[in-house]
Amino acid sequence: MNFLMIFLGEIGMPQILLILAIVLLLFGGKKIPELMKGLGSGVKEFKKAAKDDSAAPAKKEEETKE
Repeated sequence: MNFLMIFLGEIGMPQILLILAIVLLLFGGKKIPELMKGLGSGVKEFKKAAKDDSAAPAKKEEETKE
């Protein structure tokens, strides 16, 4: 934890607002909703794959018991 604080420093509201302003300047107002939609669908797919992956070993255990 201490190493992380040294590496990142303290991230407060001014730093977050600066990052958001830079993102807005780089991508523009029209592209940001598209980027967030893509990010959301990517997270959804990741969660689905992780859920399917954790269900697969349970199925294998049931098959080996039978």
